[in-house]
Amino acid sequence: MTLSADYRAGFRTQTEEVVNAQLPVEGSFPDWLRGDLIGNGPGQFEAGETQLRHWFDPLAMLRRFRIDDGAVTYANRFIRSRDYEYAAGGGGVRTPFPGTPPDRPVWTRLAQALGGTFPDNPVIGIQQFGEDVAAVTESPTALLFDPDTLETTGRTDLTAGLDSDLTLAHVHYDHDEAAFFNLGVSYGRDTTYTLFRRPANGGAPTPLTRLRFDEAPYIHSFALTEQYAVVTVNAFGLDIARLLRGAVTRETFLDAFQALDAPTRFIVLDRQTGEHETTVTAPPAFVYHHANAYERDDELVVDLVAFEDERAVTGLALSNLRSEDPDLPVGDLYRYRLPLSGGEADRECLHRGPVEFPMVNYRQVNGERHRYVYLAETDTGSSLPTDLTKVDVESGTVRRWRESGTHPGEPVFVSAPDSAAEDDGVLLSIVLNPEADRSELVCLDAETLRECGRARLPHRLPYGFHGQFYGPSSPGQSMA
Repeated sequence: MTLSADYRAGFRTQTEEVVNAQLPVEGSFPDWLRGDLIGNGPGQFEAGETQLRHWFDPLAMLRRFRIDDGAVTYANRFIRSRDYEYAAGGGGVRTPFPGTPPDRPVWTRLAQALGGTFPDNPVIGIQQFGEDVAAVTESPTALLFDPDTLETTGRTDLTAGLDSDLTLAHVHYDHDEAAFFNLGVSYGRDTTYTLFRRPANGGAPTPLTRLRFDEAPYIHSFALTEQYAVVTVNAFGLDIARLLRGAVTRETFLDAFQALDAPTRFIVLDRQTGEHETTVTAPPAFVYHHANAYERDDELVVDLVAFEDERAVTGLALSNLRSEDPDLPVGDLYRYRLPLSGGEADRECLHRGPVEFPMVNYRQVNGERHRYVYLAETDTGSSLPTDLTKVDVESGTVRRWRESGTHPGEPVFVSAPDSAAEDDGVLLSIVLNPEADRSELVCLDAETLRECGRARLPHRLPYGFHGQFYGPSSPGQSMA
């Protein structure tokens, strides 16, 4: 291998916490860009003496960039979850992590398995409930924090009012309805997914419908159009019996993850009533993230990133991601056309990967026809993205931004005030520079991918997952 494995810096612990540091800026951020970019992701890859095994296991660290009048103020802080406090006290892994079993006696592990105990380590994303901001993951619990200091301030039960064990971390926000849409999940003799609506202030949810499955498919996100919720049911999921046995054998979610004897299913629901409209099937695939979906004539168009097999999950073991020759799962940007009469989906590849973290101008086009999808793309020889890519799904034109030796994170789109064009705005991305042992916040023009400015952090951040921008021109997007 000729490429240095510098990307491994993205999977290394950062214990330093910073509060409201003014960052040096090169170039300039647009005058209109005001607000907070708040991101979430791994911070610590050990729990006590235990080395964590999977990319979804590390202890969550928030990172916040406050942009105002061209200046950028930065803070980062670990979320003080019960899992974090247990590890900080030398206890190791408190609850069953996706790839690492608990450091607990067998009777405690059995009680956790039978009682449906889930981690409260909220490592995936951010959600706002009225005035409260919270870190979230696939869990019954969200942890509230102060956006100024990032101090953990409380907990909230996301399953209250739902017959569910947990909720997904990827929600949709409808600005016209001032409401969130999400799925609750219950594992057991049957696996159920509950579509529900929650008011923007975080009040009581309204369950709309329950989807029951004999097997235990894994669903990470879903799509929303003007009339429909499209629940993408992966052809991969859990061996529940093996997962329960893991309380004794120390096997984990990762060990129990498997291909199901089923196709990919798109379940189309009326988003107001929950009524089942149709089900459309497609060849087996695995989906983490949707870009967007919209209605056209007698069909639905769904753009998403799809993987071919279960390595989309199992291939994210840290031992693989840190290797000098990683076997990276390859996701491609696909378009599925779903006939509203049911039957088989038509599938078209829009862009070959590896790509992930699809992003659109959510406020303007979510649920409606879109033209541009932004992605993090990975060249060969790395476990982490090397490019930010803009795909014009109408013309097929592709633009890229790349800086040698660096690894850009999720591209967060922020629309310009009173923008008319779909790509009138900027992309914000946290870029890892292993050679300099630091990270930078980079701002790109969303039309041209030309760099506008960057702010240099005082240290390196581990590679993160998802973020939200909250500001006057883009008051909260989504994590579709």
